[in-house]
Amino acid sequence: MATPTRFPLAKLFRAPQSSLSAMFLLRDCGRRAAASLGKRLSLCRLRSDSAAPCEARFDVVVIGGGHAGTEAAAAAARCGSRTLLLTHRVDTIGQMSCNPSFGGIGKGHLMREVDALDGLCSRICDQSGIHYKVLNRRKGPAVWGLRAQIDRKLYKQNMQKEVLNTPLLTVQEGAVEDLVLTEPEPGSPGKCRVRGVVLADGSTIYAESVILTTGTFLRGMMVIGLEMHPAGRLGDQPAIGLAQTLEKLGFVVGRLKTGTPPRLAKESINFNILTKQTPDNPSIPFSFLSETVWIKPEDQLPCYLTHTNPRVDEIVLENLHLNSHVKETTRGPRYCPSIESKVLRFPNRVHQVWLEPEGMDSDLIYPQGLSVTLPAELQEKMITCIRGLEKAKMVHPGYGVQYDYLDPRQISPSLETHLVQRLFFAGQINGTTGYEEAAAQRYERASWMKSSLEEGISVLKSIELSSSKWKKLIPQAPISVNRSLPVSALDVLKCEEVDMDLLANAVPEPLKKYTADRELARRLKIEENNPNGTGKMAQWLKTHAAPSEDQSSVPSIHISIWKESKFKGVSYRQNTNA
Repeated sequence: MATPTRFPLAKLFRAPQSSLSAMFLLRDCGRRAAASLGKRLSLCRLRSDSAAPCEARFDVVVIGGGHAGTEAAAAAARCGSRTLLLTHRVDTIGQMSCNPSFGGIGKGHLMREVDALDGLCSRICDQSGIHYKVLNRRKGPAVWGLRAQIDRKLYKQNMQKEVLNTPLLTVQEGAVEDLVLTEPEPGSPGKCRVRGVVLADGSTIYAESVILTTGTFLRGMMVIGLEMHPAGRLGDQPAIGLAQTLEKLGFVVGRLKTGTPPRLAKESINFNILTKQTPDNPSIPFSFLSETVWIKPEDQLPCYLTHTNPRVDEIVLENLHLNSHVKETTRGPRYCPSIESKVLRFPNRVHQVWLEPEGMDSDLIYPQGLSVTLPAELQEKMITCIRGLEKAKMVHPGYGVQYDYLDPRQISPSLETHLVQRLFFAGQINGTTGYEEAAAQRYERASWMKSSLEEGISVLKSIELSSSKWKKLIPQAPISVNRSLPVSALDVLKCEEVDMDLLANAVPEPLKKYTADRELARRLKIEENNPNGTGKMAQWLKTHAAPSEDQSSVPSIHISIWKESKFKGVSYRQNTNA
């Protein structure tokens, strides 16, 4: 038997880079992204901690550059908010920390929902996949699950190109240690309001909203056998100070655990005796904007199927005393069961193990279904008991991760926390599992925003007052007192000089609640200056606007018109004046 020090845990964790090397990394990363796209990086302003101003200000700060963080940051920037994405290391943005795949039963539907709301991950998967297949075809189309094996390196490169070249989005390296909190805004739930974040170097960044997408980094602890080491994932330090801040604020904190399988050397596996799975022809893309995927079916890589056996069960059961991850009372996410958990829950059963390639030019194989946290030498012993893996070489052992999560009952449907105003949680911090759930959680706010806009517009239509009453309540509104018919609050909001704050001051009930969320108030103003309503409103203003001092002239009118446009297949809105 090999000695337990063959894969010492300490050597698996790469030491954090110095600030000097981080700056060079940032600069080189930015140059590569700019050269590949031929765009100016001034649009996204890539910065390191040491270059950051002491009191930077943004509309939105997103903490974490994983799947939830990249979607949240890109979505905020597309909505016109000056956004900062804070991450420990820029070179890990878009990194697939565990399995090299997206989609599957149920999760493929989430991918489509994210794409329908102009999210990133579906389009990036269509540019980075190496094996596309629709699962569950034996049943009806409603339960089919589109799934793709992804090239890890290619996905990360494509996601970084997208993020680093998103207008209004700044990317900065830094560890968040604390939150800047102030008195709560009256009329809204919460005992305080977030105003920014404090970094590990002591600098402060102010923001109107803060989104936490910390993944497995909150007090993260990695486990192999009986060894434990603080880490958010392999090679990255955990977030300790931020976890302590959230606990002190009164959030209900729990612990979850997950794990990842060992990585195997491709050339050491006997694929000839295993069941081969080929990709679909034609391959179906994830994104509605993609006509096809980037790679032809004949150029895609196959996957292979093997199974566990009674000998695997014996090794697991005989060595449970050497596995602190399994002995812990910490629960695991539903879709990430370890082989130890499966052996304990379903004794005397054979379990599938899918051998999946990690990339077109990668020599590593990911054994899906073999997540394990036994000591490294026992992992090797277990692997060689499996058909096709008798001579397999383990490149990296599997390991477990334990981390803090926040009870999701502490957030609203918009993902804003009940305790702290303008603080949002998204992704694994809410107890989700998998890349797709993390990415999709950001878009729950879009559904809430849609319903809130519909409700707000309906309320604005229902409030009708005489023109003289409106003129008294909002003197700056260009409304003629000679108008005979009642004027709705919706029509008043279409005036350039009027916003939701003015309306809510004039008619506090029931409009006050629509100003509590600044984005909602801004969107209500924007939605009421759309092409469907501007023509009639412009004509009404020209006819009924209050006369100026020069009776022969009519005040010039500027109305914002939002035009639908297309740029590289991505929908966005362009603001012009009419």
